[in-house]
Amino acid sequence: MTEKERMLSGRLYNPYKTGDNSWEKTREALDSFNSLKFSQSNEGMKYLRDIFAQLEDDAVIVPPFYCDRGAQIRIGKHFFANTGFLILDEGPVTIGDNVFIGPRVCIYTACHPIDAKVRNMELEYAKPVAIGDDVWIGGNAVINPGVTVSGNVIIGSGSIVTKDIPSGVVAAGNPCRVIREITHDDEQYWNDQLAEYRSDPDIG
Repeated sequence: MTEKERMLSGRLYNPYKTGDNSWEKTREALDSFNSLKFSQSNEGMKYLRDIFAQLEDDAVIVPPFYCDRGAQIRIGKHFFANTGFLILDEGPVTIGDNVFIGPRVCIYTACHPIDAKVRNMELEYAKPVAIGDDVWIGGNAVINPGVTVSGNVIIGSGSIVTKDIPSGVVAAGNPCRVIREITHDDEQYWNDQLAEYRSDPDIG
């Protein structure tokens, strides 16, 4: 297997010998995206579409943004990421529809061996990250390698997510854990708030 094939399969690999120019292409695209004026950030999404495996037309990422490769990133519809978003995508990162990302959220797929001798040989491995539909991740949260966040989940700000999170819950903390389920009472409360909003005569 090539180093790149080993990387994508989750085996040990040398990140400096993957044998392609993806790092160069990615950094050029990120330089272009991150150097734009704030008012041009939506126009700059074309630079990210050139390097991502999937990025829908209605996605918004507020610069600065950083990723390692881009080619392992797939992002669904109605996506928003606030400033300082970072993805280390040595492994696949799959993000569903209607996902909101707070400022300075980090997603990691790169892992390093526990054994110091092996780690010091500059070998690493990668585990995929998956985030389902209808997820809101609060600012400064960290999603660690191998984690799946299921659909309809809220991750509290500052959380360190080290294990899978089931659907329909609010989770927070370090390490991140389920705080409570999202209930019908939540739905009713927010529908009431929506009704009040729509009835406001000052809303155009």
